[in-house]
Amino acid sequence: NAVILLTFQANIMTELKNWKLNLIQHHKLQMRQEKEKHAAQVKQLQNEMENQKELLHTYEISISRKDEVVITTLTKSLEKQRERVELMRKFTQWRIQRIKSKQEQYANKIADRQFRTALMKKVWAAWRSVCEVKWKEKVARACQLRAEDVCVQLTNDYETRIAELTATLEQTKAEILRLHNERDQYEDSMKKAFMRGVCALNLEAMTMFQCK
Repeated sequence: NAVILLTFQANIMTELKNWKLNLIQHHKLQMRQEKEKHAAQVKQLQNEMENQKELLHTYEISISRKDEVVITTLTKSLEKQRERVELMRKFTQWRIQRIKSKQEQYANKIADRQFRTALMKKVWAAWRSVCEVKWKEKVARACQLRAEDVCVQLTNDYETRIAELTATLEQTKAEILRLHNERDQYEDSMKKAFMRGVCALNLEAMTMFQCK
């Protein structure tokens, strides 16, 4: 009987370890997919930055042919705009990295909670099968009721935690959407500022030609 019990316990532990490894691999796959999405977003931001740099270079060449005072003023303005764009890009990357870190922590907590719950259920089932052979029916019934209360409590706690994590995830998605909207508005404002600068230069050039 002792050998059978040890073999049974060893089989249970092996099954639990395999289940835990599968769960960890599943979460790693999800995290890798999130990293790939993040890399694609970063690449898109870098491409947009390169386009903005090319546009800045074009405007720098254009204003280099104008009056020195106008060149100095516009150069300072463009430098400030470029610094603000760079700060916005760094801030967006930092926010995305922070959100990913929180999501990974939440995923690990959920995995640990699921593992502990499944382990308690399996251990309780094995213990119950042994107790049913040796103990009286009354003791087994009392233990069963106690274990069911524990499982119900764990299930309630787990569902509450999932609801909290879902709410947090929705808030995080809303924050990311807001940041993207702010970035789009900022880019539109910068383009309008560039166009106003070009219009001002054209008007000044026309004035100079008329005076001549």
